[in-house]
Amino acid sequence: MTHREDGTIPPEGYRLEITPEAITLSASDAAGRFYGEQTLRQLRGPSAFRAAGFAPDPVPCGVVTDHPRFAWRGCLLDVARNFRTKAEVLRFIDLLAAHKLNVLHFHLTDDQGWRVQIPEFPRLTSVGGWRHGSMVGRHDGPERDGRPHGGFYTTDDLREIVAYAAQRHITVVPEIDVPGHSQAAIAAYPELGTGEPVEVWTSWGVNPRLLDPKESTVDFYRRVLDAVLEIFPSEVIAIGGDEVPGATERHAWFVDRMIEHLESRGRRALGWDEILDGKPATSAIIGSWRGEEAGVVAAKAGHDVVMCPEQHVYLDHRQADHPDEPIPVGFLRTLADFYAYEPYPADLPEDARPRILGAQAQVWTEHLDSVRRVDYAVFPRLCAFAEVVWSSGPRDFGEFSARLAEAHLPRLDALGVEYRALDGPHPWQRRPGVPGRPR
Repeated sequence: MTHREDGTIPPEGYRLEITPEAITLSASDAAGRFYGEQTLRQLRGPSAFRAAGFAPDPVPCGVVTDHPRFAWRGCLLDVARNFRTKAEVLRFIDLLAAHKLNVLHFHLTDDQGWRVQIPEFPRLTSVGGWRHGSMVGRHDGPERDGRPHGGFYTTDDLREIVAYAAQRHITVVPEIDVPGHSQAAIAAYPELGTGEPVEVWTSWGVNPRLLDPKESTVDFYRRVLDAVLEIFPSEVIAIGGDEVPGATERHAWFVDRMIEHLESRGRRALGWDEILDGKPATSAIIGSWRGEEAGVVAAKAGHDVVMCPEQHVYLDHRQADHPDEPIPVGFLRTLADFYAYEPYPADLPEDARPRILGAQAQVWTEHLDSVRRVDYAVFPRLCAFAEVVWSSGPRDFGEFSARLAEAHLPRLDALGVEYRALDGPHPWQRRPGVPGRPR
């Protein structure tokens, strides 16, 4: 294959020319070359997605000219609720790259676990990195499985993950969640809260236990963020800010101090849409998760926005109303629903459209306690989402689903992805008797 540099091609775009004599790949940057190679891999057939031992199929002749619709084509992976090993994260990055996604939003801390090593504060992982048990399914009772759960990534692990992702043109955006979703940190250092000893949380849901927004807590988290910045070169660092029951003006002040600290280090904060209540600096990017309205408000106010509304792109939400659907939580969102999602809200003013950086699918893992469960929840709906954020023009779900069944599911088979079959879960993918909480 011959590579050519062509400055007329948009960033991340490519032109792939295939004749009986030669294959020529033109691009203006390294990302475009990478995506062109992914398209060629697709054309070579499912065997090209196996780790070894394949004979590629002949590729059809023709010209493919392509570039992405959005600059931010993301997927959040929550490893705080249920830890994923380094090898599993590297595999997930490979799957994102195969779908031309370019942001991994890495949710590293929450009430149920702290997953990033901070050498200055070792108790964050020695205490905050594991819990005594977990709620099974979603209910209001006291039942827990009694099974200790934990894990964390060393700084070297994380540097490896970042480098591995960069080779695949994926930016890893870490999230350190404040001032709510912080019980794991408070369990490690009780002075961050009320001073009362607590354990890492074993429940799911919204936790009323918050950080105490005092100067010493601000100083603690500045030092945490400085350690995070040493590991992650991403311009954007996520700071959470969501689901803070009983939040005060002082909590908004605390979030503003985190935004200012990142700005002082040449970075930008990404916060969930609740931080708009405190009127943060417009340098902060807003993740519009509670719906589309906050994204419109934020864009009109001058914020850059990543659209990730729970009504449309939460991959942990249930895929069918059938009783065989395992641990049915959240909104019913089918493959067709994901394919129909439009990242530009209908009521977004034309002059605010450039503020929409793109969109992001979310993989929250309260009910995804193994890589097999992640595969089931994510695929093939992430395939539909990837096409939405990459491709422009009209969409035809019938045409997409035919392509998916005929050409792309065999690629997922070759990759070893245990996706949800189009006609429902296999017997071993069901979780009979485990309660969910549909919405």
